[in-house]
Amino acid sequence: MNIIKQYCKENCLLREGDDKISEVFPKPIISLPEADVPLEGVKAYLSQSENHQIIFMEFKKDVSVPEHSHEAQWGIILEGKIDLIVEGKFNAYSKGDRYFIAKGVKHSAVIYAGYCDVTFFNQKDRYMPKS
Repeated sequence: MNIIKQYCKENCLLREGDDKISEVFPKPIISLPEADVPLEGVKAYLSQSENHQIIFMEFKKDVSVPEHSHEAQWGIILEGKIDLIVEGKFNAYSKGDRYFIAKGVKHSAVIYAGYCDVTFFNQKDRYMPKS
């Protein structure tokens, strides 16, 4: 068994509806509060601080995100791919890529099933915990 699968076997949780252990996020991440992200087919976990948030996201379905803007956002793609349109410019990102969207910049996205990332939002209330 490879070292990642062994680590996940020992440290990851089964989630309702899953038939295998997540190999992306370990137990300390999926034990965080679930974030209320209004997109179908996404599981997101929220790490909250006084002035920012870090969101760990997994997408089970393809999703289109309409154009919007907010405080600064930085992300790193762990698995899968995302197409970002930032101020009208198309950018395709995949595993290992990083992106930055400055405060107030309009952007939209197409996120593909299997996509996982870690995203930093420079605002404390971008997402709320699910109730």
